[in-house]
Amino acid sequence: MAQYEHLPIYKQALDLAVYLEKAVSGFSRYHKYGLGADLRRLARQNITLIVQANSEQERLATLLLLRSSLEELMICLRIAKELQVFKSLNSFIYAVEHTVQLSRQNEGWIKSLKKLPEQPPHK
Repeated sequence: MAQYEHLPIYKQALDLAVYLEKAVSGFSRYHKYGLGADLRRLARQNITLIVQANSEQERLATLLLLRSSLEELMICLRIAKELQVFKSLNSFIYAVEHTVQLSRQNEGWIKSLKKLPEQPPHK
């Protein structure tokens, strides 16, 4: 199994997941178990997809799933902002900035894979 703890994208995703766990604990009961649960699930899912992509030979499909998961996380964060469930605007900004950084790193990973020449099938 490939090592993943050294990956900057993994570290950033883990930081975001821990941050969202703490932030969601401050949500009202109504939002904690709906929108908050979605935020927590997506943050954990992103970590899982990063680990999975790092372990696979064909990473592109998993990285495209990660792209979708990050976009879904961003949508949930925007909804949370509109509903004013974060304790402060800075809390929301921190989560969005981390999500944007993850998206940029993911896109860079995708681009690096697309630059690699395709290898002929083994006979």
